[in-house]
Amino acid sequence: MKLDAGLGTEGKYLKSMDETARAAEDLGFAGLWTSETKHDAFLPLGIAANATRRMDLGTSVAIAFSRSPMEIAQTAWDLQDLSDGRFILGLGTQVKAHITRRFSMPWTQPAARLREYILAVRAIWESFQTEGPLKFEGEFYRHTLMTPFFNPGPIEKPEVPIYIAGVNTRLATLAGEVCDGFHVHPFHSPVYVRRTILPAIADGASGANRSAGEVELATSVFVIAGNKKEVAEQRESVRAQISFYASTPTYRTVLEAHGWEEVGDRLGTMAREKKWREMPALITDEMLTTFAIEAAPDEIGPALKERYEGLIDRVGLYVPFVPGERAEFWRAVVGSIQVENWRGSREVELGE
Repeated sequence: MKLDAGLGTEGKYLKSMDETARAAEDLGFAGLWTSETKHDAFLPLGIAANATRRMDLGTSVAIAFSRSPMEIAQTAWDLQDLSDGRFILGLGTQVKAHITRRFSMPWTQPAARLREYILAVRAIWESFQTEGPLKFEGEFYRHTLMTPFFNPGPIEKPEVPIYIAGVNTRLATLAGEVCDGFHVHPFHSPVYVRRTILPAIADGASGANRSAGEVELATSVFVIAGNKKEVAEQRESVRAQISFYASTPTYRTVLEAHGWEEVGDRLGTMAREKKWREMPALITDEMLTTFAIEAAPDEIGPALKERYEGLIDRVGLYVPFVPGERAEFWRAVVGSIQVENWRGSREVELGE
């Protein structure tokens, strides 16, 4: 298993990205992930690619449906070349309201559209690499023009891994069918991953004559660590974050894995009534233990290993990495885990 770092989106962000990337690599992280909320997910990785030599660099996630497959394909191609083959393209669908009202883009059949989107991107990459004609015609996307003037041409390492993110079985099945990796949502548990995600990935892989083991799993983890005061504060912060996710119908499948659907229904009602401050009280200590790790910083590595070895391939903490902030914490965490290995063999578990 590999330990990755995730970037925050506050402060200088782009202006300090070279410093952040170098610090993450020097500390020993295996990868660095950007998200796409307040800022573009790709721009920081262009800076990070020039500032580092070893770390993987990926988007977790970039919003697919706000862009054309051609735009994504060009950007990913350049980042793959710039990073000497260290780029991972992570794509997400977002939700209908944001795609239609924030980005003013179409939203129909998101799983089918994302499947075709991925196939279109790969067809464009093939045209780039072979410098041959481009002919992709699907239900949602058509790419049939590529002239030499607009073709960037081949690169040394053209195989760009594609990950997608999701919570329910439809996107996990799609990952098994056509993707190289799957981002498990931070609101998860090992039981949910085994009962819901792995069987869906296996179904998709089987239908495409692939092995489920070809799909890497990545996630970030809620962690509670620090002195007595910090632990108390973090427990309430994580409790609030869990209550927010658990109130969303899309994430109800995570609660179902533990028989906590009723809590989700109650949280959903409270969210509609805007009772945000009251919601965390519904997250019991048992639920907190299920969805988060609580350990001393130098024991986080063993705790992650106990929970995820053989199940998840890449993990990060649900805490943004910022150089100079919590330096002792990060040194202890990275020092407590062997970054490069203990991945083990992941077995797909069905049912109980």
